[in-house]
Amino acid sequence: MKVRSPSSPRRPFPHWLTWLVPVAALAGLLVLLAVADLPQALRADLPPLEILSFERIDLTDSGFRAVVVNGGPVPVTIAQVTVDDAFWSFTIDPGPTLPRLGRATITIPYPWVFSEPHRLRLLTSTGLTFDGEVQVAVETPTPGLDQLVAYALVGGFVGIVPVALGLLFYPAMRRLGRKALNAILALTVGMLAFLLIDTGQEALEVAGHLPGVLQGVALVLLSALLTWLALLAVASRRRPTETSGGMPLGLYVAWMIAFGIGLHNLGEGMAIGAAFTLGEAGLGSFLIVGFTLHNITEGVGIAAPLTPGRTGLPPGFRPGLRTFVGLTLLAGAPAIVGAWVGGFAFSFLVAAVALGVGLGAIWQVIIEVGRLLRDDAARHSEAVVTWPNLLGFAAGTAVMYVTALLVTV
Repeated sequence: MKVRSPSSPRRPFPHWLTWLVPVAALAGLLVLLAVADLPQALRADLPPLEILSFERIDLTDSGFRAVVVNGGPVPVTIAQVTVDDAFWSFTIDPGPTLPRLGRATITIPYPWVFSEPHRLRLLTSTGLTFDGEVQVAVETPTPGLDQLVAYALVGGFVGIVPVALGLLFYPAMRRLGRKALNAILALTVGMLAFLLIDTGQEALEVAGHLPGVLQGVALVLLSALLTWLALLAVASRRRPTETSGGMPLGLYVAWMIAFGIGLHNLGEGMAIGAAFTLGEAGLGSFLIVGFTLHNITEGVGIAAPLTPGRTGLPPGFRPGLRTFVGLTLLAGAPAIVGAWVGGFAFSFLVAAVALGVGLGAIWQVIIEVGRLLRDDAARHSEAVVTWPNLLGFAAGTAVMYVTALLVTV
């Protein structure tokens, strides 16, 4: 028998083995849980929990086409379909049984009546029912060149035109004094604070339409958090003073504001496209007028950090036409994309993530604009919250609130 000397060194475990052991143990635990099916033992005497959600209902020239998602823990079999309380024939693709998180498209030939409401009801094999509503029956637009152009024009009118009009105030803003410019920056913060709350409410509303298993609220908050952290990482690569070499801080903040507003306008475009898709033409027209007036002030907010006297802006700094065009497109063009998505392929999941990203971006922009005010106040030994700044902040929130009333029905 070989006896190791106490003084002989012990051979360490291979590095890969220190990773393999816990991974193998975790895999074994997961297999055990799957085989034993402990949750099944606990719910043996309980009825299966079935959850079906309508993701989308399209109206075609021959009937309805509904997309449903199984958001429950067990497979669901769709046995019958009723339309307006009458049993109706249907076909379902890929099949009547939906696994967990499975998605199916149900085609129902039905002579729907223009502008009338209709109710679809799914009856599962266990007797549970799930309803989907068509508030106003209008044929769902199909993607085509005419529709693409129409939605692009609507998105451009809502997003690009008003932002460009707001940027036209830039020459007048250059002639303002330091305190007046700070008040306009405070106005920008007030506008962004309103957008933050408005976007948050909209995101939570959209998240409420998602199946519970998708954790809509958590998805929104995590999207916002990751976006904010990503923008912080981008900001950390800038030089602290921005006096030479890199992009001036004021110009950087203007691009950040345009980016945050662009994500917000993406949601506005989705709302308009979805309204027309659902046949709510009156609501869609309201949204176009209201969002257009609402967005004019956004151009003013983008231009504010570009005025002379801001941190990092060299004397006599004048943004070129290319810069203004880029800022306008970054802030306004997402409304076009949103109108396309809302009109042709609206998805609550995509909308929740997009609005969450918008939340994170707007929050970071508020921090950046606030830093401009703080740095200017520190250079002149003044308080950040002065009466002009407070009035500017209040004016920003008031303007956004009043214009938002135009799109509230």
